[in-house]
Amino acid sequence: MSVVSQYATASAEDAAAHFGAKLGFETDCDDVASVLKTGDPDFVLLHVVGTPDAYARRHVPGAIHLPHREISAERMSEWPEGTLFVVYCAGPHCNGADKAAYKLALLGRPVKLMIGGITGWADEGLPFATGSEPGHL
Repeated sequence: MSVVSQYATASAEDAAAHFGAKLGFETDCDDVASVLKTGDPDFVLLHVVGTPDAYARRHVPGAIHLPHREISAERMSEWPEGTLFVVYCAGPHCNGADKAAYKLALLGRPVKLMIGGITGWADEGLPFATGSEPGHL
């Protein structure tokens, strides 16, 4: 028996529940890019870490710079209730997106984390935007 198969496999029912729930919390860079390419995203993409200078050097096209420390009920009132937010940070070594997602969830806002963040975006070979504006993909 291998180290892979030595533990019991979850039932198909449990696996469907687990992975379905996981997809409710996360999305990935490729999925975000494919929606951004349509020009009509059904979410607001937030770059939630770093300084304005770091954002200007490199960010995901379409992302708004809103550091997690600035997320508040007042700031989020700029968007209608029910707006889906997708948050990302520097990458797997950064928990800024988790902090942002937590704050948004506490405010009752729908939120998903873009797994991989900037690192994942670069790994996928996707283009970055520069400057102080969100830019386009």
